[in-house]
Amino acid sequence: MTGRPRLLLVDDEVALLAELGPFFRRAGFEVAAAQTGSEALQLAASFKPDIIILDVLMPGPDGREVLRRLRAGGNWVPVILLTRVGSPAERAISLEEGADDYVNKPFDRAELLARIRAVLRRATGGRGLLAAPQLARGELILDRQGRRAFCQGRELVLSPRALGVLEYLMLHPGEIVSWERLLDEVWGWAGAAGTRAVDTRVAELRAALKDDPAEPRFIETVVGRGYRFLGRVEGYPRGPGALLRPPCRRSPAWAWGFGSSGGSCPTPGSLLRSGPTSPGWSSGQALP
Repeated sequence: MTGRPRLLLVDDEVALLAELGPFFRRAGFEVAAAQTGSEALQLAASFKPDIIILDVLMPGPDGREVLRRLRAGGNWVPVILLTRVGSPAERAISLEEGADDYVNKPFDRAELLARIRAVLRRATGGRGLLAAPQLARGELILDRQGRRAFCQGRELVLSPRALGVLEYLMLHPGEIVSWERLLDEVWGWAGAAGTRAVDTRVAELRAALKDDPAEPRFIETVVGRGYRFLGRVEGYPRGPGALLRPPCRRSPAWAWGFGSSGGSCPTPGSLLRSGPTSPGWSSGQALP
């Protein structure tokens, strides 16, 4: 992202657009506005925003349907949903479908601006992890679109909650993430009684990853505070039908696979000459 960050504001309330548009421009954003889901999808393609503020209840495709279409099409631009329905179930569903944050109406403009900047900080750090369809850390690959994870060439069998915990931790490498934060972001609710649910899913992840909590390679327990994901996480694009393939038995490098077909193991040199590319990512490179 260079220059002024681009913000797409989508809401069918004309008064709200008239209020927020100038506010965000004064805050340093280049702003485009849409009043329907169809307009939002068109502007997402033409305006190429760095972040989208998206109302849930709109005529035509509603906000959640717009979000689903963006993610299904491989567009992982950060999205903050606005809604008057603030139930934990609604929040959880929206986050699982690919929203990056969720704000209830009515809201404070300063708080919304702070959330936007926080999301953009995460999205522009670590090669745009929030916008990356695939995350990789060494031999661990998470396909966010396909909701699948691989480690050392094998697919991990994980519950949806465990996969959600893994995704959130990989999106925040090096951060201490509390039980309450995981409950709020992955389950959609928080409370002391639910911390055991987090521990259970982390134990599931460790078993699948063969990660010894005494000498962790991926997930570290920070006593009394929560968990921390270890190592450097890279974000990678996912072109049509493309999947970052787990490491080949005959080569330590990583390759781009297309569809479900196999093929011979590539050499590291061929990896650097082929594969989908996208600004901000270094596709086709061997990972550390």
